[in-house]
Amino acid sequence: MGWGARGARCQPQPNSPLLFSPLAEKTGKVLGEFARCYKEQYGVALFNSVRYEIEGNGGPQAQLLHRKVPLEDHVIYSGNLFQYIEENKKWRNRFCVVPHNYGLVLYENKLAYERELPPRVLINSAGYKVLTSVEQYLELVSSSLPGVAPKSGNAAIIKCPTDFPLILWHPYARHYYFCVMTGKEQEKWGAVFQDCVRHCNNGISEDSKVEAPAFTDAVRMYRQSKEQYGTWDMLCGNQSQILSNLVMEELLPELRSAIGPRLKGKAPERQRAWIQISDAVYRMVYEQTQAQYDALVAKCEAERPQLESTIRTDMDQIITSKEHLCSKIRAFVLPKAEICVRNHVQPYISSILEALMTPTSQGFAEVREVFFKEVTDMNMNIVNEGGLEKLVEYMEKLSHLAFHPVKMQSCYEKMEQLKLEGLQQRFDVSSTSVFKQRAQIHMRQQMDDAVYTFETLLHQELGKLQGKDDLCKSIQRILERVLKKYDYDSSTVRKKFFREALLQITIPFLLKKLAPTCKGELAKFQELIFEDFASFILVENTYEEVVLQSVMKDIMQAVKEAAVQRKHNLYRDSMVMHNSDPNLHLLGEGIPIDWAEEHGGQPEAEPAADKRRRAKQVVSVIQDDEGALPYEAGAEGLLPPSSPEPAVPPGSPGEVAEIRELLAEEGTEEAAGGQAEERLTNGTHGRRQSGATEEVVAAGSTLGDSPPRGAGSDGDGARRDAPVAPASGAGEPSGDKEHPHTASPAPPAEIPAGDKEHQATAASPTPGAGVPAGDKGHPTGHPTGHPTAPPPAPGAEIPSGAEEHHPTAPPAPAGTDCPQPSDKETGEEVAPPAACSPPEPAGTTESVVEGVQTEF
Repeated sequence: MGWGARGARCQPQPNSPLLFSPLAEKTGKVLGEFARCYKEQYGVALFNSVRYEIEGNGGPQAQLLHRKVPLEDHVIYSGNLFQYIEENKKWRNRFCVVPHNYGLVLYENKLAYERELPPRVLINSAGYKVLTSVEQYLELVSSSLPGVAPKSGNAAIIKCPTDFPLILWHPYARHYYFCVMTGKEQEKWGAVFQDCVRHCNNGISEDSKVEAPAFTDAVRMYRQSKEQYGTWDMLCGNQSQILSNLVMEELLPELRSAIGPRLKGKAPERQRAWIQISDAVYRMVYEQTQAQYDALVAKCEAERPQLESTIRTDMDQIITSKEHLCSKIRAFVLPKAEICVRNHVQPYISSILEALMTPTSQGFAEVREVFFKEVTDMNMNIVNEGGLEKLVEYMEKLSHLAFHPVKMQSCYEKMEQLKLEGLQQRFDVSSTSVFKQRAQIHMRQQMDDAVYTFETLLHQELGKLQGKDDLCKSIQRILERVLKKYDYDSSTVRKKFFREALLQITIPFLLKKLAPTCKGELAKFQELIFEDFASFILVENTYEEVVLQSVMKDIMQAVKEAAVQRKHNLYRDSMVMHNSDPNLHLLGEGIPIDWAEEHGGQPEAEPAADKRRRAKQVVSVIQDDEGALPYEAGAEGLLPPSSPEPAVPPGSPGEVAEIRELLAEEGTEEAAGGQAEERLTNGTHGRRQSGATEEVVAAGSTLGDSPPRGAGSDGDGARRDAPVAPASGAGEPSGDKEHPHTASPAPPAEIPAGDKEHQATAASPTPGAGVPAGDKGHPTGHPTGHPTAPPPAPGAEIPSGAEEHHPTAPPAPAGTDCPQPSDKETGEEVAPPAACSPPEPAGTTESVVEGVQTEF
């Protein structure tokens, strides 16, 4: 790959055409090879889907019900924390909201959220790692660019002003830096961030019976063609994100060796420049990847009717042909595979299984215990307080137990004990994190299924109950029934997880061992496949099936023995639970129960507009019960001890009012100032496609206003306006299609005086804080929709960002900014409100560009 340079002393720029031209060419080559693999796997996946549909599923039936839309119109979490803004090297207060889709939505402050102003940052955390110490972060940053490490005593790339940092690290994309004031906050926010990562990593929908398996098999086959085995740790995010990671896996080593030696400056500066370059390349790759993958899927879907017609017509002949091929490959491969299994795999299966079973079963047992405790506490409270109204209140909380990251944390922590130790090196397992996250996702799903089944059965009983005593007895009886169902389902889910995990550990190892003696001989079996059936039968897939069969009987036997011995409360496969509720699955599975609406006794129906804006919160705000924390005081509260004292001493309310007047006057004078230069924010692609994210600045307000509260806000964080719910896949709004691929972080530049921070907070500026002379960023170029508009269907997109006149950010000294290239990945189109807020008097404004990452 040719890497050009404009001069020997020139620092590589993230937006340089000399950088992107060879990268785009290399990316196109990788995507072309992947497209070939995908087309092959699409036909196989379609055949398997049709065959499964015809033959049916003989697996055990789940006893618990499954809720389809568990968190509609709810917010997982919200609260204040500080974010480090790389462009001006300042820490700023942000109000963070985690909506039901587990995106991280950052607002200027709580007032901006309550006023329904657009958010500043939208983050998809797929592929990120949550770090709680700067030392961990610096170690990862140093390993990403070998040979570049700060000398002892030199300033690090990031310095946290408190002892409680929270850092989102990504191997390719932009990093995000946060901190909080107390250990309790760090613990809660850490649990919330981990839940977001866990959810976003699980980005491939299992509802797609053809596209999803075709994609995962294509990723596996492509990596195996490069002699890289094992894919579970690659499957983080949606298809475009996974494919971007696949491309970056090949690009990064070459990029590092070509660019790394040319980075100038001290070690922290080189590390920072490398992160910016890697992020810009990742966004370029994501944009190109998403466009080509969408086109590939559309092409395959267009051919699907003809392929499916052929499959249904020739199903028997295709199956016969595949069985003939399989018998020939089995005769050639199986003896070698069995020897390899006997010598290198079989002795370790029981050890791997035990290592997996202990923490996993402890986690599922903790799920059962948490569910039992919550229902029992609810029943006791009903006995003591009485009334259907209390039942409604408690059921509203219980219905979202599975999505309460803090209450579920004790369950998730059990999986953190998973250690494969020597087995990890023996079988070349890069990390156990993928197994931990898969098990934790199963735990959450089982908890929600148990809660929903309990809700459904109790809802059935309510009409038959005569009083409080009957209600309590009924709750206890239903709880016992649900726990029995949970024990059966959790055993089934765990056994399936153990089998899958054992296969993911052993199969890549076996394929790698057998490749030198078997893989080169597979081409001769191609002639056994009829040309008409070549789209549905692949030699490589059949070879892998034979290898899987060679080890599967040992894995099944190990799991069966564990169940026979009743280890960890596992049930035997032959055990069939007598269904005590034969009509349970006919009750309308997936339909949510609105307890407040049905049994809350509300005299009037809630207006549609208010209901749309209502956002009940699963987890209460941290700060409510911790006294006054200095978030509203602004960034000045985080200044290090060596910082100069504020120019204005603490004064009376009159002096505060005087500062406000000065700011208002200054803003009026500058309102007619020069037009801000349009810049793109940090992101993954420049067009309005699914998953675009961007930062915008909210509509303005004046300092002296006493803002109205949001429709759903009651001051304690329990009910708030719904934030943007990003999704993916919808078309672009007209007139918003032209964006450059990327824009580079500009070097520090002189900041015009005409675009300053707009201080509009409900709280006055910190007494004694100096008024900055100017602090500006660059607004994005297109108007952004209203954050509380009703969430569109999955696949919609957000029109890109209008200039935002947002309420107060805390005063801070002027600083240069370094805008990041655009990341347009929010993936949700938000309709503007019918009526916007009345125009506010002009004031000083801030438009610091803070980059945003990936789609929701």
